[in-house]
Amino acid sequence: MKTLTVGEQAPLFSLQNQNDETVSLATLLEQNQVLVYFYPKALTPGCTVQAEQLRDHKSELAQLNTVAVGISPDPVKKLKNFENKKDLNFDLLSDEDHAIADAFGVWGLKKFMGKEYDGIHRISFLIGQDGKIKHVFNKFKTKDHHQVVIDYLQSN
Repeated sequence: MKTLTVGEQAPLFSLQNQNDETVSLATLLEQNQVLVYFYPKALTPGCTVQAEQLRDHKSELAQLNTVAVGISPDPVKKLKNFENKKDLNFDLLSDEDHAIADAFGVWGLKKFMGKEYDGIHRISFLIGQDGKIKHVFNKFKTKDHHQVVIDYLQSN
């Protein structure tokens, strides 16, 4: 797994969101920088906490010229369920074949309770309007992810 780093060009993508609408990175970048956050599975405890914090701090991110999008291998129907159950207010994108996760270098071997399997590593990328990666967030707790991002944005 070779995760993309600061200064590299972010892979342009178009994926279906929870409303089965196509969302493209290029279009999002026309208006804002984009926080692309990868998470393993909708409606699990850590992923829920992370999403709820981004939901609750969406306006702070907007004031910092940043929009968040979440990407997971979940199907569109599950993402819609996640949005409805947790009253989420941003795009959740379906990457069922994990092609985008592969392109960003966040799909790879994981270990949990003694088992090994392939899955998404919880990593976020701040992508500037020029399409280049400005920052990689890979050291955070799910409950603090939003604050780590906001602190970085306020200091840069």
